[in-house]
Amino acid sequence: MTNKTTAADANRTSAATVSAPGASGMNRGLTLLFAIAGGAAVGNLYWAQPLLHEMAGSLHISPASAGLLVTLTQIGYALGAFFVMPLGDRLNRRRLIPTIMLASAFALAGSAAAPSFAMLLVALALVGVTTVAGQLLVALAGDLARDDQRGRVVGTVVSGILMGILASRTISGLVADAFGWRAIYMAAAVLTVVLATILARVLPAIPSRASVGYTTLLASVLTTVRRHRSVQVSLVLSAIAMTVFTLFWTALTFLLSAAPFGYSVSRIGLVGLVGLAGALTAQRAGRLHDRGWSVPGTGAGLLLALAAVVLSAAGAGAGSIIIVLISVLLLDIAIPAVNVLNQSRLMHVEPRSRSRLNTAFVTGNFIGATVGSVLAATLWQAGGWTTVMTGAAALLTIALTVWAVGRRSLSVA
Repeated sequence: MTNKTTAADANRTSAATVSAPGASGMNRGLTLLFAIAGGAAVGNLYWAQPLLHEMAGSLHISPASAGLLVTLTQIGYALGAFFVMPLGDRLNRRRLIPTIMLASAFALAGSAAAPSFAMLLVALALVGVTTVAGQLLVALAGDLARDDQRGRVVGTVVSGILMGILASRTISGLVADAFGWRAIYMAAAVLTVVLATILARVLPAIPSRASVGYTTLLASVLTTVRRHRSVQVSLVLSAIAMTVFTLFWTALTFLLSAAPFGYSVSRIGLVGLVGLAGALTAQRAGRLHDRGWSVPGTGAGLLLALAAVVLSAAGAGAGSIIIVLISVLLLDIAIPAVNVLNQSRLMHVEPRSRSRLNTAFVTGNFIGATVGSVLAATLWQAGGWTTVMTGAAALLTIALTVWAVGRRSLSVA
């Protein structure tokens, strides 16, 4: 009982300390800036995806080797999430975030100027590491927001990140067609410098926190997760949701490029724009958290995702692109909503550990996305779209079971 009381007192003290800088909350202008900066930061991960063929030709490498550019960028992001993001709970983020963004601009400029494949690999790995500035902004938004607006604010920033991810592929292709693949990295570098400069000027003063050793800080990511049942359940739900999301979108390329659709790469890319609707609903999902509907909202989101994959299997079987597009829309509403609600709950659990909790969230989602990519190819080869959607439905059924069993712990988060 003594330990529990002490922990509760510590959390109340922490909450009071952290809530101070955000006593007046996040205004719309600052929230929008965070959303734009977060979207620009995380969007840097995806510039290369539609450009691999052009980059391979320019650097005189095989398409298979060019695929390493995406892989190294993602690995860099995973490393940055685990080794850099926790610093948000230790260092002054008014300095840390602009500094990381300037480092990202340097890496982006290095990518644009890379004279060889090896140099480009190194530069893009550094781009991945410094992309975590976007997620540091999410945690900072959680700190600065008032309790009654935290879900909406976090939802808006996450919405900006999702839009950056979805729009980056389209923007990348358009710019590369007009000016070459190096131009998109130079443009991104310039934009990142501008945003870093603005953030350095407008970020509010944030009280310093007690100094903690770096290794202790990293180890505390795991101890913080172990300390809260609600965190464990939320992380599992988010990881499964991201597995399904990546599984669906990876296999969707296989589906649309095969009979009866036979779409070109550009037409498949346009289908991806349907996902923007999901990003636009993320803010609304955050409002559910503010109104105390986070737990039922999460369950509803998982049910909607399950309905989407069932509908998609039926649509593909009937050869109906309209039904498939409807399922894409529903899934891109459901999964971002689930993750926004999970992330908003994490921002509420232990205020002084928000960056570390976000580290666990991003790392879990990265693992889920990796598993989803592997499953997509495996299940497609085993039985096509029907098998892929059966796997997705099984995963969502597991998630709904976890939600049903763990919802009581989620309700006290």
